[in-house]
Amino acid sequence: MASSHQASGIHAARLSAAEIADNFGDLHAPFDAHEATVAADRCYFCFDAPCMTACPTSIDIPQFIREIQGGHAESAAKTILNQNILGGMCARVCPTETLCEEVCVREVAEGKPVEIGRLQRYATDLLMEQDVHPFTRAASTGKKIAVVGAGPAGLAAAHRLAMKGHDVVVYEAKSKAGGLNEFGIAAYKSTNDFAAREVDWLLQIGGISIEYDKGFGKGLTLEGLKADHDAVFLSIGLAGVNALRTEGEDKEGVRDAVSFIEDLRQADDLTELSVGRNVVVIGGGMTAVDAAVQSKLLGAENVTIAYRRDRGAMGASRFEQDLAASKGVKLMFNVMPKAIHGNGASAEIELEYTEVVDGRVKGTGETTRLAADQVFKAIGQTLEGAPQGIDVTGGKIAVSETGRTSVAGVWAGGDCTSGGEDLTVTAVAEGRDAAEDIHTSLMG
Repeated sequence: MASSHQASGIHAARLSAAEIADNFGDLHAPFDAHEATVAADRCYFCFDAPCMTACPTSIDIPQFIREIQGGHAESAAKTILNQNILGGMCARVCPTETLCEEVCVREVAEGKPVEIGRLQRYATDLLMEQDVHPFTRAASTGKKIAVVGAGPAGLAAAHRLAMKGHDVVVYEAKSKAGGLNEFGIAAYKSTNDFAAREVDWLLQIGGISIEYDKGFGKGLTLEGLKADHDAVFLSIGLAGVNALRTEGEDKEGVRDAVSFIEDLRQADDLTELSVGRNVVVIGGGMTAVDAAVQSKLLGAENVTIAYRRDRGAMGASRFEQDLAASKGVKLMFNVMPKAIHGNGASAEIELEYTEVVDGRVKGTGETTRLAADQVFKAIGQTLEGAPQGIDVTGGKIAVSETGRTSVAGVWAGGDCTSGGEDLTVTAVAEGRDAAEDIHTSLMG
């Protein structure tokens, strides 16, 4: 395997440890106290704040910025965390440029929004560094709730339920908690093991235990969970990966972007992680950008994102697109994979130019070829392992506004559900709201 990797141009240690460390430093440097005060001073503290409406977790943004302005960063953090217990991670990974900051009055008037994300990080980091949990548990209710999946939705639900006095058991199929925050987000967005530290901090509420290497197909059944618990919350994410359905997809050097990002996030030494000389990423979302940029940061010479529609249709925000371009990633639009060529291992990818007719992508017959010793598939994930008996719609678990599934006593939230948007902040909101509904349901 290693020898053919070497021959095909995929190998480790393309850059020195010092270069790698520099490349994978924090994407946005954190504010110091003075910078935070200056940034907070730009806020107009709008009465009917559009930023608050745009936030999926409805954080009172003018309130927390006013608290920072007044020198009360810990109070600001509590305002944030009361609505979004993963406010620290969301401050790092939220696409604020298409949510709160996009509708900021300063952005609309001047083209430069209040830096809400960085202010949120400033406040939450200060509070978490004190290692004091700002929430206390209510008196025990005697109720026991199962949460399946320790990603953002599951953790948010578990924390809110524990706060209400319930006992929560989280079952996680992997050997670590955090879900996509731990395994699926670019390393330069979440440095210094922040995802793991945030989980440890969240668990300080008490009343939550996590059992690892357990999931559906790994010892759990819905019937068993229902029998042993007063309620069940499913946050199983999207474990499947869409296939390219392209000739040559089985060649060495072709893999899904999600597993590449996971390997990168869990690697102890990034100089040991193999990457190609010529990398092509198929897709147009955040995962495609994260895979492409990190390939470049690992030392790939040529990295191209190939997307089947035009720039405006890309799932990744313009900020993410510009970030990729700034790192030397080439973006190609209106192309789709036709074949992957090479003798056993990928050497070239053949792309067909596309046009959109009545909303559908069609090939034009005109093709081009790119050198590609490594091809990453980032064309979406699929639901796998949903328990039998649960209604699924559009490939996701069907839920009500409060996360109720078709099975009594079972709720769901996050990417696995029909309302999921593949955003940490949306998953947190869904987990929190389902927890409130579970509490109301159990306590009458």
